[in-house]
Amino acid sequence: QRPSAFLTVQEGCDKFCTYCVVPYTRGAEISRPFSEIVTEAERLVEAGAREITLIGQNVNAWHGEDAKGRAIGLDGLARILAELPELVRIRYTTSHPNDMTDGLIAAHGENPKLMPFLHLPVQAGNDRVLRAMNRSHTVKSYLRVLERVRAVRPDIALSGDFIVGFPGETDAEFEDTLKLVDAVGYAQCFSFKYSPRPGTPAATMADQIPVAVMDERLQRLQAALNRDQHAFNQASVGKRCTVLVERKGKLPGQWLGKSPWLQSVHFTGEAAIGDLIEVDLVHAGPNSLGGVPVEP
Repeated sequence: QRPSAFLTVQEGCDKFCTYCVVPYTRGAEISRPFSEIVTEAERLVEAGAREITLIGQNVNAWHGEDAKGRAIGLDGLARILAELPELVRIRYTTSHPNDMTDGLIAAHGENPKLMPFLHLPVQAGNDRVLRAMNRSHTVKSYLRVLERVRAVRPDIALSGDFIVGFPGETDAEFEDTLKLVDAVGYAQCFSFKYSPRPGTPAATMADQIPVAVMDERLQRLQAALNRDQHAFNQASVGKRCTVLVERKGKLPGQWLGKSPWLQSVHFTGEAAIGDLIEVDLVHAGPNSLGGVPVEP
């Protein structure tokens, strides 16, 4: 049993983004029943999980009824799971900006077991492109959500997804995506070239972008994202944090684990898989950090 486990709480999606097959292949949004989720979480914790990541195609659309029949959303579910004493960390992915409810935003400031990390895909930084993608949020509404989350949890690490070269995307519209990246300062991100999925509306749109143009845009975007990830890691140097130990490192006595901000941290010292070790972050690379255990 790894110390970090995934728990599916929601499947399917009702959003019908024009590039995506999920609504066709996985169907409408379905939330797993509350009692099933709690039972599985208890089982995972008994088997050694210290961290649970709640997952779904659109996880923050999860809703259900608690044991007393009260309607709850993902924030309520996380609050109840936080009552499991051996469970020390809760995460969730992947989310849609339109389902970041007031309660879920508030939970980032109220629930100490909810880790300071939010993966919230935006896909593009231009409103016309977002409309063509049927994303149902604007750049402004997306940034407003991030602002509100940062207001309750200032140290939150932000992550996202981007698609470059969506049909019809102009050079100027792509530049808007780079401006959004500059404005946010992501801790990490996933970025992809648009690829047509058969049966989706975008696959038959006019103005498909040449591959060479997509390649060049992706390289520029990834350079900006890599720069920001490294900057986020460098800004973490000097912090003291708890690392959840996940596995042995390559060197003798070395261990690898995750910071609260989902960064890989390596350190040398006495530890075991599943331990929570307090470290001082002393070195930052592009993809990981070096830590020194705090003397008890």
